[in-house]
Amino acid sequence: MSQFAFFEHESAAPDSSAPTSGHRFVPTVFAQSLWAEGTLNGPAVCALAARSAESDFLISGFRPARFTIDLFKVARDVPTATRGRLVRDGGRIKVAEVDVVQGDGDAEVLVARSTTVFVKESANPPGERWTRTDEEIEFRPPVSDVDPENHFPWYGAPDGDGGIAWSQDMKSHQDGRRKWLWTRAVSTVVGEVPTPFQRAAISGESTSLVCNWGSAGIAFINCDLTVALTRLPVGQRIGVEAASHLEVDGISTSTTNLYDSNGQFGVGIVTGVDNSAATIDFTTIDTTQKYTEA
Repeated sequence: MSQFAFFEHESAAPDSSAPTSGHRFVPTVFAQSLWAEGTLNGPAVCALAARSAESDFLISGFRPARFTIDLFKVARDVPTATRGRLVRDGGRIKVAEVDVVQGDGDAEVLVARSTTVFVKESANPPGERWTRTDEEIEFRPPVSDVDPENHFPWYGAPDGDGGIAWSQDMKSHQDGRRKWLWTRAVSTVVGEVPTPFQRAAISGESTSLVCNWGSAGIAFINCDLTVALTRLPVGQRIGVEAASHLEVDGISTSTTNLYDSNGQFGVGIVTGVDNSAATIDFTTIDTTQKYTEA
């Protein structure tokens, strides 16, 4: 059980069988954003919404196949709660919405809303369909990632020979090349082990990082995230591979392929808006400090 987590319970943890809606969580240092002091990062907000949807609405025989979250406002470094509801309860498809809220009463602020689609598991239909072969897949995780206590992410760039050069030196990857990430999600809440679905949502939010990060840092901030999953990831690490990036008039769209050690399991999509007034320059920031201190 990792000591690295985005949130801790504001009060005594509720019974494990009780709904999570309405229970408040206090952000930790791992939830703090680099965009502005006193704000929360995207992965933390996504994690809380995914946790609520899965805890309150997932039933046996169904699987989370899509997680979409719209990030309405900057989340502040204050106690945060979720409020969920089932908006479709079908025999093959169930859909849950989760609001991420801060403040109380008339001062309550809706900072994000997620939609999770749960699909009934069955069998693939007959016939053959195109998919990439193993030889066409470029992603290969770093072979040196063997330390189970290593929480630091790995950053990848083209090695010039058709492969990926991996390192844990983030500063050396601030350039205009295509990027890969081999990342380990922290827990959503202290004392809990992140589920595969939570890992997918947390790591999928790095679609913004690997696609919007360029030679001058990262200046597009994502206002949403969609993660589409054909299966849930296995293992603690997830690979995020930049697949496409377009930008026009201060708007960017980006997609990634998501991998675990067994291969691709899903895709990520984000929309970004210009936030160059608060550009994050990773050559001047030590992103490892919070892990070292913990």
